[in-house]
Amino acid sequence: MPFLRVPPAWQLPRPHATAEASYQNRRQFLKQLVGAGIGASLIPLAGCRSGDAENPNLAATYELPSLEPLVSNDRFAGVDDRPITSQVLASQYNNFYEFGGSKNIWLAAQALPVNDWQVEVGGLVKNPQTYDLDDLKQQFDLEERLYRFRCVEAWSMVLPWVGFPMRSLLAAVEPRPDAKFVRFTSAYDADVMPGPGFHLGSLPWPYTESLRVEEMANDLAFFAVGIYGKELPKQHGAPIRAVLPWKYGFKGAKSIVKIELVAEQPKTYWHTLVPNEYGYEANVNPDQPHPRWSQARERFIGEGTTLSWEWRETLPYNGYGEFVADLYSA
Repeated sequence: MPFLRVPPAWQLPRPHATAEASYQNRRQFLKQLVGAGIGASLIPLAGCRSGDAENPNLAATYELPSLEPLVSNDRFAGVDDRPITSQVLASQYNNFYEFGGSKNIWLAAQALPVNDWQVEVGGLVKNPQTYDLDDLKQQFDLEERLYRFRCVEAWSMVLPWVGFPMRSLLAAVEPRPDAKFVRFTSAYDADVMPGPGFHLGSLPWPYTESLRVEEMANDLAFFAVGIYGKELPKQHGAPIRAVLPWKYGFKGAKSIVKIELVAEQPKTYWHTLVPNEYGYEANVNPDQPHPRWSQARERFIGEGTTLSWEWRETLPYNGYGEFVADLYSA
């Protein structure tokens, strides 16, 4: 009798993914994206300019080597009717504050140096390691996962990440019993990272984020080294970033250079800057509004090359409550 694999229900089905060729259809971009977001008081929300889909320089940023061998997600059951967001839109609508405060930072992000990248993993672990990218790709089996992505600014996408579960890294370094939190530190080079064009006082570079160790060990927590079957473009946080689909996107640290297991809850970038607006936990919660906008609905950015969106109801934990809600039970 053949072995039957029961897929996890959080995995979106591959048939919902739009063929890459269809991403290249040419349409006129909407002149503006209306709605709430950080741009309401700090930065312009519209980030994709008319003509970017025609720009060969944009395409060059994501025409990167394929990641192989790669386990496809065709075996997974789906829980959503949303199509995958087109590569054209996902590649030019990004938050990466080290390179600016607008969404359209894809060109500036190409200054990110990624050669000879290393990730130091240490702190309260029994087996500290320093990995280069080849180490990560060879030691940990890569797989593709379609995940919903929900930004705190109330827009969303579905993206096909390539990477490996965070729990695999935890198992390799063996956290000590006193390790309660993990801190992710992103790369920062003031010579090539100008930061956003607005000022909130002294910005706490480098960008850091954090989880409880139990959150990092959850099956959904993921390190991405690729997207759309290829290496991770710089505007997505190359060469390795955190992906936490039940949390708001700012929790997913980009361009990670250091991972530390620690005993006390560490400071994090946005929670340090604006603690009343960006909580440490940052779970997607439609019933808890941001101080400046509702989180009950979201603008889903989907197929095509036109920056358009449709309203969707926000789901608790972004729809992944079955897998993470027990982490937060009293």
